[in-house]
Amino acid sequence: MTTPDIAARRAVGACAALMIGALTLTACGGSANADHDDKGGQDSPRTSAAKILISAKNGSTGASINTTGVKVSDGKLTEVKMTADGGQDVPGSLSADGASWQPKEQLERGTRYQISATAKDGDGRSTAADSTFTTVSSANSFIGTYTPDGGTTVGVGMPVSFNFDKAITDRKAVQSHITVSSSSGQKVVGHWFGAQRLDFRPEEYWKAGSKVTMKIDLDGVEGANGVHGVQKKTVTFTIGRSQVSTVDVDTQTMTVVRDGRTVKSVPISAGSPEFTTYNGQMVISEKFDKLRMDSRTVGLDNAYDIPDVPHAMRLTQSGTFIHGNYWYNKGNPPFGRQGTSHGCVGLQDVRGGQGDTPSQWFYDSSMLGDVVIVKNSPDKTVTPDNGLNGWNMSWSEWTAGSAA
Repeated sequence: MTTPDIAARRAVGACAALMIGALTLTACGGSANADHDDKGGQDSPRTSAAKILISAKNGSTGASINTTGVKVSDGKLTEVKMTADGGQDVPGSLSADGASWQPKEQLERGTRYQISATAKDGDGRSTAADSTFTTVSSANSFIGTYTPDGGTTVGVGMPVSFNFDKAITDRKAVQSHITVSSSSGQKVVGHWFGAQRLDFRPEEYWKAGSKVTMKIDLDGVEGANGVHGVQKKTVTFTIGRSQVSTVDVDTQTMTVVRDGRTVKSVPISAGSPEFTTYNGQMVISEKFDKLRMDSRTVGLDNAYDIPDVPHAMRLTQSGTFIHGNYWYNKGNPPFGRQGTSHGCVGLQDVRGGQGDTPSQWFYDSSMLGDVVIVKNSPDKTVTPDNGLNGWNMSWSEWTAGSAA
């Protein structure tokens, strides 16, 4: 998962010397929009034609963490210095034409900054401006943690999923400022699960090999009364090969289909009659080489506590995994014969997960976003918001939950 509200790394000392066009200004005066001749009226009868604009006005308390910067008209910037509280330098870069300067990284929320800038017009006359301001506070802003990460390759079932850190009351405003598109041309629609989660998916699984682009333009968008977004970025990820695996609880087997071709049938052990496995389409959302599984975390008291479950892949937020099982009865292996788990799907494995086992093979063959379908279980169908499992909604139900 990615938290996009990344705090700006504050460079000190020599960092300022490494910046392109980020120079030290020892003294300046005026406001963000002020301009004057730094030689004084006696030496230069005319003021500089250059006009400096610092986007964050002097004294403002809700400045953007994304778009704060400096521009100049009728001249070129010669010196820019930005510092955070405590005097730490904020690295930045000057445009090739000298007309603008921006911080290299996203600013922090709720932080006081100062920018000082000088510029010269075509006749060499100087002007200066400065601004002291505070970026939007955490209390008055919201961010969305999203999956998948940019630059990743995921399976055909991976939705785009946002979890916001504040309740969103103007869902239409927020959703309309997030667009998700695919190179496949598939129509992509958002669906709200409550006030803080927004997922996007097409009607059918993503087309293998397609590119998905997510444009987030939430900076300044009011998601709730007095609470504004701070994110502005574009994220692109790739859909890999198609892999959909179907677990049949009746036969205790899993059939793995890749790009439309059956590649393997794997014996499994699903949930016991007392602890059945959910039916439905489930998406692998996390992968762990080894994972501690403690029954107390899923409300089953002291039923089990296994510190090193191998090859664990999460299917639901409530605790359903497909994973390796090394603690099975060696004299009566359950795989392909009977369900013995507490609701997970178990595959034959060895302790440490280093053997050439069905579990090892499936783990190595799977990626985040792959689909695992469970059928013929006596349990109910998994709810769409329990994990990344919105595929269990019909398209009409899905689109009905859109605010756009």
